[in-house]
Amino acid sequence: MSDRGPMLAQPMRPPSAGRAAALLGLFVLGAVIGTAGALVQPGWFPGGLILALAGEAGLILGAARLIRSRSGGAAAAAGWMLSIVLLTASRPEGDFLFAAGRDSYLFLLGGILVAVICATVGPGRQPDDDHVRLGK
Repeated sequence: MSDRGPMLAQPMRPPSAGRAAALLGLFVLGAVIGTAGALVQPGWFPGGLILALAGEAGLILGAARLIRSRSGGAAAAAGWMLSIVLLTASRPEGDFLFAAGRDSYLFLLGGILVAVICATVGPGRQPDDDHVRLGK
């Protein structure tokens, strides 16, 4: 056994500069994917909606695998959600991106559902030592 004790009992260390930069990059990429999905989904229903949600799911799952933690998926999902929230606000001139309708609500609610599922399903932290891993 490790002399450091159980993984949950260890104090949290602040992320390294590289990890923080990667999480910030994934946040920005999530915002870009959210904006692109908002522009694609009303174009061809239901193909645009499926494409936008599949792109979001791929980004969040890929981010969690890249960082090897759920924090990568959470950062990408947070960027996606922030961009969507900012795009739902109407402008003083009366312009808006999301019309009130079934397609927009499916994109908003489906995107939130996909983000939560994919960020939760992503890989969790695993101990580094071989002898503490299951199946070894």
